[in-house]
Amino acid sequence: MIDLKDFEYSELEAYLISIGEKKFRAAQIYKWLHMGVTSYDEMTDISKSLRLKLSENTYVSTLEIEQKFVSQLDGTVKYLFRLPDGNCIESVVMRYHHGLTICISSQIGCRMGCRFCASTIGGLYRSLTAGEILNQVIFAEKDMGERISNIVIMGIGEPLDNYDNVIKFLHNVNHEKGKNIGYRHITLSTCGVVPGIYKLADEGMPITLTISLHAPNDEIRSSVMPINHKYRINELIKACKYYVDVTGRRLSFEYSLIHGVNDSIKNADELAALVKQLHAHVNLIPVNKVEERSFVKGTKDEINAFRDRLIARGVNATIRRELGSDISASCGQLRKKAVGIKDTVNGE
Repeated sequence: MIDLKDFEYSELEAYLISIGEKKFRAAQIYKWLHMGVTSYDEMTDISKSLRLKLSENTYVSTLEIEQKFVSQLDGTVKYLFRLPDGNCIESVVMRYHHGLTICISSQIGCRMGCRFCASTIGGLYRSLTAGEILNQVIFAEKDMGERISNIVIMGIGEPLDNYDNVIKFLHNVNHEKGKNIGYRHITLSTCGVVPGIYKLADEGMPITLTISLHAPNDEIRSSVMPINHKYRINELIKACKYYVDVTGRRLSFEYSLIHGVNDSIKNADELAALVKQLHAHVNLIPVNKVEERSFVKGTKDEINAFRDRLIARGVNATIRRELGSDISASCGQLRKKAVGIKDTVNGE
């Protein structure tokens, strides 16, 4: 059985032709899929015979809201979605002055092993399909009754470790007959899968690329991010330069401030020297507390001092607002509790 949401628009046209239908039916079906229908019976403007034909070899995938939390502080909404196979993923909808932004997952679990991240605890179960990624946008929007205008692929999983499905999702969510969300309103975050960065640059999609850097040198980065053993910082920066040159898009770097690990003034100087050449923005994130880890954030004064040092060195740096702090809005924690995941990274 084929999930119709895994088809790109042109693939849906081709499939309809292959079963003896006119390709203009694709526009009708595509519209219904992106509206969040859960069965073919809801597609009221296509014939019963076509609905029956579709049901023989295809299906309409869905998500169920397992848990939902709404922040009393800022209106952030966190979803724990359950997939038909019983697995859970997380999405977070944040409210800004320019509209709603959703942070979505690309995998069930993660194999990257970043030491400060709850999403990687338990490792990778599997990657999400293009339709499963899209469903997070569809069903969060349907539940909230408001249009989502911006997407951040920064939830559970490494997007460039699920490259083909993520690219297909991007094509679909951008399509004018679907959600029609512009590429410039989409951000993809990677921990540094260097070959994927080169491939993404050549896709011709002007999305914003964010690099989860989290350390100013190889010694520290290798201790908290295993991927640095495979792709060292100099290789990562070279790939980032290529992305900027090809796309003309400005990069940003995510940097989790971990007290006593990467948050000294010396670290700030190293970081400034590293990113200034790219004219990139640095988004500083006071590290989230994860039960299985000993990492903690510094004091407010220490965090501000790190930011101020970067600015003094000519780097555009800001401290990320801690949205949804009363509902544990950082990704990975809800899923971990819901399915009883153990810490395989530390052998616990």
